[in-house]
Amino acid sequence: MSANEARVGKLAGRAVWVSGAASGMGAAIARLFAAEGAAVALVDVQKEAGVGMADEIVKAGGRAVFVKADVGAGAAVQASIEKVAERFGRLDILVNCAGVVHVAPLHEYDESEWDALMGVNLKSVYLSLKYGLPHLRQQARSYVVNIASASSFVGQALTPAYTASKHAVLGLTRSIALDYAGLGLRCNCVCPGITDTPMLRFHLNKSDDPEGALAQRLRRVPTGVALQPEEIARAALFFACEDSAGTTGASLLVDGGYTAAAEWDTGGQTRFIEER
Repeated sequence: MSANEARVGKLAGRAVWVSGAASGMGAAIARLFAAEGAAVALVDVQKEAGVGMADEIVKAGGRAVFVKADVGAGAAVQASIEKVAERFGRLDILVNCAGVVHVAPLHEYDESEWDALMGVNLKSVYLSLKYGLPHLRQQARSYVVNIASASSFVGQALTPAYTASKHAVLGLTRSIALDYAGLGLRCNCVCPGITDTPMLRFHLNKSDDPEGALAQRLRRVPTGVALQPEEIARAALFFACEDSAGTTGASLLVDGGYTAAAEWDTGGQTRFIEER
């Protein structure tokens, strides 16, 4: 490609629905996918932040629209899918990134708190596939990318519903991959570790010393650093295009080595820390 030729992105001509796209990992995914040529629908309940993010993408030369929707509610998800398909004329990719966390021991949960978390973290995956499938199956190749967690593989203190939901997202990813492969649909799962997002900060702020709590957690990460949302976005992009052809029902841990050992202590500086 010469310097004068316009770069053709990996997602040129594709349309993508991204939940939880107003901030954090979802926003990073929306930005990257738009930069790679996709028309992006940012789906979230945070209207002001979502509109701002869509405007940012459009000003950078991308195509984007914000759609306000509660992804735990079937009618809202269906309406958002139909709006995206009508706006962009197609739908190729679903990215289920919306997530919430509730910090408390299990016996202190109200039923409503449990149900609300499961609605956003797990039920939303079912709903997006249910209502997105009529459009996805019109494409020769389509993609579902679920954002789960390192907690899909291990436990985490004081977040029992979150941990249960992320284990379930991983299992649901595998089931979707099996049931819809015949339609040319591939479904894979990105499992982030400690990532510097508003949700992480919400969790940390439950402690008396948020920065100290983060530093303590990062000592258990071989790289010693918190991941950035953009690093998760690059993993999602891999699963949303033919770079990952031949891969379905898979999970990709992006966790700085967090789940690689039963015990770990960084013992001080790493080059990853120095580079930050």
